[in-house]
Amino acid sequence: MARMNMIQAINSAMDVMMARDPDVIVMGEDVGYFGGVFRATAGLQAKYGKTRVFDTPITECGIIGVAVGMGAYGLRPVPEIQFADYIYPALDQLVSEAARLRYRSAGEFTAPITVRSPFGGGIFGGQTHSQSPEGIFTHVSGLKTVIPSTPYDAKGLLIAAIEDNDPTIFFEPKRIYNGPFDGHYDRPSKNWSAHPGGEVPEDYYRIDLGTANVVRAGNDVTILAYGTMVHVAMNTIETLGIDAEIVDLRSLVPLDIETIEASVKKTGRCVIVHEATRTGGFGAELSAQVQERCFHHLEAPIERVTGFDTPYPHSLEWAYFPGPVRIGDALKKVMKD
Repeated sequence: MARMNMIQAINSAMDVMMARDPDVIVMGEDVGYFGGVFRATAGLQAKYGKTRVFDTPITECGIIGVAVGMGAYGLRPVPEIQFADYIYPALDQLVSEAARLRYRSAGEFTAPITVRSPFGGGIFGGQTHSQSPEGIFTHVSGLKTVIPSTPYDAKGLLIAAIEDNDPTIFFEPKRIYNGPFDGHYDRPSKNWSAHPGGEVPEDYYRIDLGTANVVRAGNDVTILAYGTMVHVAMNTIETLGIDAEIVDLRSLVPLDIETIEASVKKTGRCVIVHEATRTGGFGAELSAQVQERCFHHLEAPIERVTGFDTPYPHSLEWAYFPGPVRIGDALKKVMKD
């Protein structure tokens, strides 16, 4: 076991998989000699060579298009999109090609690619370096969408994604790369050294996709969250003294609806938290599924705490960010009803 931040855990996952499987390829803008803009691929090119870890031109559609072809020929590429905000030029390759390849070829070809990309706000990145586009990909049949909240989960989930024969979008919450975030931007930053999720095995292990994690058991209300919001929610309930059960989804598609259903039926209340914009966000899908499965157990309407339907504002970042105040208000509302 070793203490790792999320960047180190992600690097370790790729290192482990490249050592185990010569078909695993890492590619993207600046991932080679430079080691990535966040250093997540540092040292991999020196260890595995320029044919297995290589820089690409600044063309997201080209990166993913090449990765789809590699996957069809038996490789397992792990392309990096430097920021999730720049994944949109690759949508056609992801949606029309990668997601459909197994289906349209009747299983003759697959696209076992894992697209890594930092996402989310909280770093003053403004509208072009802060977006959370996960809802777009959860809508596409054939794609899997994974979002870790700790270094331990990041490594285990990334290994499982690389081993999967279907294309996976692996979003990394960059606000918690170096430590958990409680939602209070004006407090000193924390690191992963004191958090149990920062203790990571150095060798191989995996966390199966589609398995949520109940990070805190409780009886009064269920909070559904993923990524950075897991930590913000945890801090909020500890401050308010609410006996909430927090379910870290970890994987949006496939979704562990059984764990969610069991939790909501136990507590009778549900608050959904995500940083992405509200309309069409994944919280809407969660709300619908909870309503369909748990209607007779609900003691109050489901609440959603999300980003707003605007571009991510630079100067008003912390008004947009679903922080402790807005989460606290939602919790108080469902507890009162």
